[in-house]
Amino acid sequence: MTKNKFNEKIEQIGISDIRQFDSDTSDIPGIIKLTLGEPDFNTPEHIKKAAIKAIEDNQSHYSPNAGIPALREAVATYYNEKFDLNYAASQVVTTVGATEAIAASLQTVINPGDTVIVPTPIFPIYIPITKVNDGSVILVDTSDDGFVLTAKRLEQVIDEHPLARVKAVVLNYPSNPTGVTYTRKQIEELAEVVRERNLWVISDEIYAELTYTKKHFSIARAIPERTILITGLSKSHAMTGWRIGYILGPQDFVDQVVKSHQNFVTAPTTISQFAALEAMINGKNDSKTMLKEYGKRRDFMIKELEEVGFKIASPDGAFYIFAKIPANCPQDSWKFVRALANEAHVAIIPGVSFGTGGDGYVRISYAASFENLQEAAKRIKEYVKNRK
Repeated sequence: MTKNKFNEKIEQIGISDIRQFDSDTSDIPGIIKLTLGEPDFNTPEHIKKAAIKAIEDNQSHYSPNAGIPALREAVATYYNEKFDLNYAASQVVTTVGATEAIAASLQTVINPGDTVIVPTPIFPIYIPITKVNDGSVILVDTSDDGFVLTAKRLEQVIDEHPLARVKAVVLNYPSNPTGVTYTRKQIEELAEVVRERNLWVISDEIYAELTYTKKHFSIARAIPERTILITGLSKSHAMTGWRIGYILGPQDFVDQVVKSHQNFVTAPTTISQFAALEAMINGKNDSKTMLKEYGKRRDFMIKELEEVGFKIASPDGAFYIFAKIPANCPQDSWKFVRALANEAHVAIIPGVSFGTGGDGYVRISYAASFENLQEAAKRIKEYVKNRK
């Protein structure tokens, strides 16, 4: 046997903190889990019926690698109309969730030695994928800027690393874990830097339809030629288990990324694609009911948590609260969440799991039922009040 039994880069990757802690707390009696970004809504009935019909119609064969043509056309139309974009069907690749979209996109643009700038706190998936593809990562702590990567900070980071071959910058907005999103002005300023520095921007906008106070402005409107747009149906249509995501990008990039995609997965499940087609054509308003309910939950949790000293980043989108641990509690976020789970039977995620700037914070998902949120808030408040 060779000296190195496994790929060294894979061996260096840890299991997701989020998934691991969610699993670790599952056996605690009466636990309320506010851990995963999993909508508690069911997939809309009309989408489920479309999937059943696809089965009955024997749509059980391979689709083209990039997805069934009707779906690619519908995706382009859907996002063009929703966010004032200008994509053709040929610029769409249907993927196995946004996760595969991210993996295929990073693999397509990264050469060995290239660097990707990743603002933190952030959902950590972009970091190991970059490293597995022989790239390096510059983490940028945004906690002093309201959890937003400013154009000035982006320029500063690039200038501070003159020897780095900076190839791309990651954006995720509305953000997981903070719920913070960007204004049009902030995005246009970032777009100027991306254009001037000749970078790619990998823009994960999976929560674009879940915004509360700001209308979502995609960076693809400002610099479509430099934007790799990642999106999908998991959050907007409560379709996490269907595993349908999309890449939208410039034609020359799409012509390359489909090669990576086909070697990862061949194509997404055909039946799921027909469900997605129904969502794109007849589900344009499906997210509105969910958004209204999420807003109610968000406002409730902010009020309850602030009463006992949590300081909360402005959650203008998604379904997360990123909260500074009250001063009377341990500021080590792992210690806090473990004690909360064991003593109060509420599971949330430590902020440090999302990178630099996250320690001393916790992420709370309010994609749970209102009844569970009420009980969880009660338990959290009692726990904090009893700390000395």
